[in-house]
Amino acid sequence: MGVLTLACFSSLVGSKSLDFTLKLAKTAADKGHTVNLWLSSNGTMIGKAHQKHLKDYSHAEKPVRELLEKGVQICECEACALARGIQKPEAIEGVQWNAMHWYLAKIYSSDRVLHVGGE
Repeated sequence: MGVLTLACFSSLVGSKSLDFTLKLAKTAADKGHTVNLWLSSNGTMIGKAHQKHLKDYSHAEKPVRELLEKGVQICECEACALARGIQKPEAIEGVQWNAMHWYLAKIYSSDRVLHVGGE
């Protein structure tokens, strides 16, 4: 199987980039691929623990935990998270925090790379 690195550069609320990225990561992991997921800009909200689950809003805590259980490596840009007021203790257990070098190393060792979002 291959190694896939996904990067979520989500825009503001209303973007489907976050949901799509999580579904793609799950599908690839289910098929046996190694998956790395880099969260940048507003995509860093995916890694926040204790999100409130409201009827008509996306929430990511449950899908993120499922991905982590499948062995997906998830890392968010520390600077992007801090700029949005998310502190490291608020992260879902298992979600890594790092600088861009984590993402660049994963790109280098991947068979395929896909950037999602950035609209």
